[in-house]
Amino acid sequence: MQLPAHTGTSGDFQRSRISAFRLINDELARVKESIVEQLVPAEENGSISRLVGEVNICGGKLIRPALVLLAGKAVGKITDEHIRVAAIIEITHNATLLHDDVIDEGQKRRGAHTVNTIWGNEAAVLLGDFLLSRVFKMCTYLRPQISSTIAATAARICEGELRQIVKRQDWQLSESEYIEIITEKSAAVFSSCCYLGGLLAGANEVHARALSDFGLNTGIAFQITDDLLDIIGDERKTGKTLGSDVDKNKLTLPVIHLLNAVDEREKINLKGKFNAWEENKKLLAEMLRSYGSLEYAQSRAREFVAQAIGSLAGLKESNAKGALIETARFVTNRLTVS
Repeated sequence: MQLPAHTGTSGDFQRSRISAFRLINDELARVKESIVEQLVPAEENGSISRLVGEVNICGGKLIRPALVLLAGKAVGKITDEHIRVAAIIEITHNATLLHDDVIDEGQKRRGAHTVNTIWGNEAAVLLGDFLLSRVFKMCTYLRPQISSTIAATAARICEGELRQIVKRQDWQLSESEYIEIITEKSAAVFSSCCYLGGLLAGANEVHARALSDFGLNTGIAFQITDDLLDIIGDERKTGKTLGSDVDKNKLTLPVIHLLNAVDEREKINLKGKFNAWEENKKLLAEMLRSYGSLEYAQSRAREFVAQAIGSLAGLKESNAKGALIETARFVTNRLTVS
């Protein structure tokens, strides 16, 4: 049985959306095939298959599974276990997106209507749970060290998301606290991808930790840039609903910088207007631009990319190492603040 709609197989993956991934096109195609195999319901059920097909699970950039593969290739050879772990991580990522779209009331994802928009919140939450159940099953075939790393990463994601919710409308939120939150909810996954990729390829502890550091800093830069896109991105280009951070009163780096840049009187005024900005996001973007907050956030993202690249200094030169560096640079090049 084949899944309908968006979840194609390797035939539609001849050209990667990120040039650095051309090195691993064949392996990424295998990851997609593995994902499709895992998402077939236990019983022939057309309704469930249609619902699963709405996830468009293989329609993203596949950055996380690509990092698993490139990290492995940078220190050794890609194995069948790399393919399985890469698929596990991408399925887990898509489960969190399903839940995020419910929380943020997202209407678009990867250029299509979200599952919660089409089928409702209950279906979206349960479909996310269905994906996670597949992950649990896949993890039983992994070595304990690998499965425990994946489990620990999943726990960190949840802790980071919970901490962000608790910190909503916390006008005292510092930049360091913000970095800690996005490290847990986003960057930890990038770090684990690179660490596991190296470990599965037989990397020594020094190289595995270097890859882990590369992933962590790349992931922080990725999330800072994503938060910038949420404010000034173009939904036609990103393919997803933007502005959810403002709507949900989540303080991200540009807003934190703005609150620190103004005097106390203006800060009080800004707090009073923040809820109204969900109806006029252009005004918020203009204020962030006028105080240099957008440029500051982008510069910080670039600093983390530089740290990420520096982490790879001890690895021998190779096409895979070059592709990792290109991927890190792509993270911030998704957006130009002007």
